Amino acid sequence: MGKALRHEEPDRVPISDFFWGSFINRWRKEMNLPDDASPYHYYDLDWIVTIPNMDPRIQSFEIIKEDESEVIVKTGFRTIMRKKFDFPMPEFISWDTDTIEKLEAFDFDDPYDKRRYFEAGDNQIAGVGDGFERNSPAWIETVKKLRPDFPVYGSMIESSECLTRLVGQENALLWMGMYPDKMGNAINRIGQFYFDCLKAQIQAAGGLLDGMVIWGDVAYQKSLFFSPQYWRAYFKPWVKAMTEECHKHGLPVIYHGCGNVHLIFEDFIEIGIDAYNPLEAKANMDALNLKRKFGNKIGYCGNSDIQVWETGDKEKIKKEVLRKLNAAKGGGFIFQSDHSVSSEVSGQAYDYIVNLVREFGEYPLQLGLFDEEL
Repeated sequence: MGKALRHEEPDRVPISDFFWGSFINRWRKEMNLPDDASPYHYYDLDWIVTIPNMDPRIQSFEIIKEDESEVIVKTGFRTIMRKKFDFPMPEFISWDTDTIEKLEAFDFDDPYDKRRYFEAGDNQIAGVGDGFERNSPAWIETVKKLRPDFPVYGSMIESSECLTRLVGQENALLWMGMYPDKMGNAINRIGQFYFDCLKAQIQAAGGLLDGMVIWGDVAYQKSLFFSPQYWRAYFKPWVKAMTEECHKHGLPVIYHGCGNVHLIFEDFIEIGIDAYNPLEAKANMDALNLKRKFGNKIGYCGNSDIQVWETGDKEKIKKEVLRKLNAAKGGGFIFQSDHSVSSEVSGQAYDYIVNLVREFGEYPLQLGLFDEEL
């Protein structure tokens, strides 16, 4: 991982991923594995991400409804969410912070509060997703548990991710259009909060982290949610500050941003991001074309088309996997899906993918019919 992120050729191409809980259940069943089997350990994957408590308010979930089919909770984002157990992802129902005035007045808990890093408890990002979890383990204990086996990365959201959870995407974009300056001030306040959370997380880790992921979706399939100029004025400075803080502590940074970010991709290079993830193929992001254009000015993490994986067609999968491995020439590439491994991917398909990367991802790369010039 270290060599790849320094844009050097290691012994082999690193591989890991983000897995839906429903995929892991399917994978265990189809591969005849025990109930506690983990893809990370089973395949000896090359890195893993951890999530501290990033909720603006540190509090237990307020259970509004819970039965055998669903749970509805209010979280530390003061957001009401529904998790239907048969559905893959949760639903945002409403937000307490539903006016620009409430956003301006919102009171964040202390980013340095030790409960975020040293105590078990409820938090929205770790607890309400593909699955549902109460009382997530203390973050530092998770880091210590994983560290003997993996490079362990911390993670932190930035302003755009917070807004989606705190006020909802529709409100956030509407208020940027109606009150651009007021929203800019709010974004800066949120940016300062998560910058402080990042510093507190690094401090709490005590040297046990190997890198950092910054989560910051700012785009959809076709382009950015808002203008590049607005992003550069209010979001970019905080991503830059977070990246510089990580580098000060020797931590490489992988920025996770979904969607088509071509309009600001060079900005991430300027900021000093070590690798960009997930490079969604369905949003017209292509690691080979990016590497042809930008070379090793930045690393590339992801980009293998999950929709191809979901077909289960070995011929199509082999073409997709080996083509994307061309981006690993000269280092600077981490093999992953172009977002996360869904329950539509079979256990056998993922097993086949990992074995392909292990077989063809050793340096010097020999990709045969799938070799392409960079």
